[in-house]
Amino acid sequence: MTDKQETGIQTSVSAPADSKDSTVSNRTPTTKSTPKKTAKSNGTGMLWLAFSFLFVCILALSGGAYWYYTQATTQAQLANEAQLANSMAVQQLTATLEGSQSQLQALADTNSQLSESIALLEAQNLALEQQNLATLEQMKSLEGRRPADWLIAEADYLVRMAGRKVWLDDDIRTAIMLLINADKRLASLADPSLLPVRAKIAEDIQALQQANSVSVSSVALAISGLLSQVDTLPLNVFEKPVDINAQSNELSESTADWKANLGKVWDSIRDEFLTKKTLSGPVEPVLTQETQWLIREQLRYQLMQAQAAALDYNATLFEQTLTQANSIIVSRFDNTDSQVVGYLTAIQNLASTDVARVVPTELVSQQPLAELLDERVRQVFGEGASAL
Repeated sequence: MTDKQETGIQTSVSAPADSKDSTVSNRTPTTKSTPKKTAKSNGTGMLWLAFSFLFVCILALSGGAYWYYTQATTQAQLANEAQLANSMAVQQLTATLEGSQSQLQALADTNSQLSESIALLEAQNLALEQQNLATLEQMKSLEGRRPADWLIAEADYLVRMAGRKVWLDDDIRTAIMLLINADKRLASLADPSLLPVRAKIAEDIQALQQANSVSVSSVALAISGLLSQVDTLPLNVFEKPVDINAQSNELSESTADWKANLGKVWDSIRDEFLTKKTLSGPVEPVLTQETQWLIREQLRYQLMQAQAAALDYNATLFEQTLTQANSIIVSRFDNTDSQVVGYLTAIQNLASTDVARVVPTELVSQQPLAELLDERVRQVFGEGASAL
């Protein structure tokens, strides 16, 4: 647009001088300037086209660079996250590996301990097998032998049980029965070498039979029955004698006895204020409730002492306590009452009972029988008897 305006201006200025020349001049320049303008316009278009292409290329390159940067950043973040996850996985695997190694070490230690235990058990099993074989051989050697040793062992056991019955259970009768059974075991063997031991057993039987066979439990129960009757025994308390001068104050219904009735009324009025009586017999003090309780407790105490003495086989204390109980009953209780008389008879019968018991401190047959059993065992098992 600028080039055309300039050409028009030039044409309009030069026209008045010479119209022909101007026409020619106007035509001629116009014909010559058209290719220049066309060339300029073509160059400008190409320039604009190249500039537009460069701008598009720059935009495309910028967009591609931005896309590549975005993708690279995303890939880098993903790579970092994957690397972090891989690191954590590696740490977990390392920890798992360490735990597995510790477990393997513990299992190895346990396996070592089990191996040692198995070796020890195998050694013990071997020793037990050897001992079992030795026992089987000894049992085979005992086949066909008489049961003499077993009967001697039974007799020894019975004698030991008899001793326990005597000293622990205080059962003389059962101890005698056990000794008799032990003698029967030895007699069934028909072995003359056992006669000295049987003589000792007979001596023990005689010693136990000579011991007092009174049942102290029965005596203690009889005293318990007496203790339960203490509170029911009548005491010898003071009783008011009968007034021999006492007259009846009952009034007569006969009118003829008006003087006597008047005197009885006067006597009854006088007796309300004055008392005059004549008593016969010795005067004794009246027992108070406390004194009565004390007398009964004294009797109960003596009976309990007698019961304890009977259970302890203390004949002296037993007799003394019953004698004191008898004295208390005679002096303090009513001896005319049938219950008191029967009570005294029971105490006197108990006092005549011998509760003393002398038992041997040991059985003379126990030691010889034990020695005989040990000798028989050594003969059967030899030197290995001490290990049994």
